[in-house]
Amino acid sequence: MTAVQSKDGTKIAYEKSGTGPALILVDGALCYRAFGPTPKLVPMLTNKFSVFTYDRRGRGESGDGKNYDVQLEIDDLNALIEVAGGSASVLSFSSGAALALEAANRGSAIEKLALYEPPFITDNSRTPTPDDFIPRLKEMIAEDRRGDAVRHFMRLVGMPLVMVHAMRFFPGWRKLKAVSHTLPNDLAIVYEHQKGKPLPRGRWSSASMPTTVLEGGKSPGWMRNSMKALADVLPNASLKTLEGQTHMVKPGVLAPVLKTLLSGDMPSS
Repeated sequence: MTAVQSKDGTKIAYEKSGTGPALILVDGALCYRAFGPTPKLVPMLTNKFSVFTYDRRGRGESGDGKNYDVQLEIDDLNALIEVAGGSASVLSFSSGAALALEAANRGSAIEKLALYEPPFITDNSRTPTPDDFIPRLKEMIAEDRRGDAVRHFMRLVGMPLVMVHAMRFFPGWRKLKAVSHTLPNDLAIVYEHQKGKPLPRGRWSSASMPTTVLEGGKSPGWMRNSMKALADVLPNASLKTLEGQTHMVKPGVLAPVLKTLLSGDMPSS
């Protein structure tokens, strides 16, 4: 295992593949190097970039801390950026995109930023996340009801009930349960902007690097509304729609778009 030590001493496991400008991939909830969209995406990018993938703290082969704070995960990302040469472009997914955006706003050395559907809720087209959702999730985890915690989360993100009940038969069920204790961390990152209220202009005023907000053309209306709103409030952002895609974007569609976006000037959509 290759690892870097974060500011608080936690070891963060990572891999580097390919050659070229540094690109760090930041996973969303329940995902890590061995599970999620990145394993299939990485080989499609290594002819253009030095691609860094890592296990966010508490997942895979990375360590964890006792008390969570988003700054700890920003410190983890900063440690990866140092390994990558002191600056890097970042591609991020879902709640990982909210993390990367916060890191950019707090001064991380990110050259270009690609955000795939951070799950903000910015209008009344979807029910806001309930106030008791995170406490209930923490209670399930404290009681070692990891399967219930995963199912609780999946209902929040809109998975049909029949699929939620069938999840225990999925090939990746054990992997999902193994990282379920990190779900409150992801919710803590996004909860502020899941209340159905407009995004405050100026909230990310320091994230001035070229940024592309990416959305799937088949994603639900509330998500697409939020991505338009996010691109509008960021200081140097454009919106890019990937036609035919949903929140579970296909690597073969994303990779060529990403190469264009991060290799040259980020175009307007």
